[in-house]
Amino acid sequence: MSVKKEMVLYYCPEKDSQKGNDSRIARLKAVLVRMGIRIKNITPDQTGQTIGYLAGIEGFEEQPSGEYPMVEEEVLVMKNFSSRKIDELLMNLRRSGVSKIALKAVITDTNSKWNFYELYQELKKEHETMSGKEES
Repeated sequence: MSVKKEMVLYYCPEKDSQKGNDSRIARLKAVLVRMGIRIKNITPDQTGQTIGYLAGIEGFEEQPSGEYPMVEEEVLVMKNFSSRKIDELLMNLRRSGVSKIALKAVITDTNSKWNFYELYQELKKEHETMSGKEES
């Protein structure tokens, strides 16, 4: 049985990389590299692709590119992570001074069929609900 390699789909809005967050992003990527986790940077023109396709899961095809609204926030999607490895990653990010990434997910059978933008919308909605920012 082969051990499946962990991978992260990482999206950072261009406005963040222009706001001087480059050192934070570099620290985040350094943690992933040290842990032996592959990084796939997601670009704005890939937000219409399914999570399964972006993560290289068999059976997912590239979708025709369409127009999607901009993803405004940083998103981290984890593939092949055990709960222990997630805890280790979060601890290492904290130790490296990388501020909290609000929108994170683990790839599931369900969300692998969604496109990146749909996952972003869902994570945003969940985060607003969990942090009590929901409109009443």
